[in-house]
Amino acid sequence: MAQQQKLPRPVLPMVYAFAPNRQTLGGTAYLIVEKDGNTLIDTPFWAAGTTEWLAQQGPLKRLILTHRGAIAHVREFQHTFGCEVVIHAQEAYLLPHLTVTTVEDYCTLTPTLEVLWTPGHSPGSSCVYWREQGGVLFSGRHLLPSADGDLLPLKTATTFHWPRQLRSVRTLQHFCAQRSLAYLCPGANLGFLRGAGVISNAQDILQSIPIPQGSNTVLAP
Repeated sequence: MAQQQKLPRPVLPMVYAFAPNRQTLGGTAYLIVEKDGNTLIDTPFWAAGTTEWLAQQGPLKRLILTHRGAIAHVREFQHTFGCEVVIHAQEAYLLPHLTVTTVEDYCTLTPTLEVLWTPGHSPGSSCVYWREQGGVLFSGRHLLPSADGDLLPLKTATTFHWPRQLRSVRTLQHFCAQRSLAYLCPGANLGFLRGAGVISNAQDILQSIPIPQGSNTVLAP
């Protein structure tokens, strides 16, 4: 059965969130609209309605993949829009015969976009920081809302390396403490935000995340 298409909704000025994508296990993709070209963060559901809407927003300049689970129809997106595909070097092998830009520990893509490697959820898990709107962090699946509405690193059956993910939270806290951060856009579990769309007061919330000790701590089923 085809996934019912819903138009992406604006969650911040110039930022749109797509409906959860069954092709990426319920992941949420985002589009950032800028004058010099738009940026897609992770892949939305591949369908004619998606490509038509994206084309209407202006040139799609790049597609940033925050983790290996966000990969779906990347070849089709690049072929259709001619966009740059950005992925961490440890997961670039998953896109053979595709032209990609690889990220290592850190990368400044544009004057407004930075990518930080936050391994743990997957080997190449990364977060994207956008300088506009007071600072916005796109956390992929590195940090997600829990059922209680808290922002946390969530350990699941597919977590690559839990202790490393916890260490990456500290890295991310240090990174963001040196920047303005007003909002956070998680890569899944948006239903737990109870309609809010984004997490506000993001700097204080991020810096207050407790880091459990020990690799056996389970924060999510």
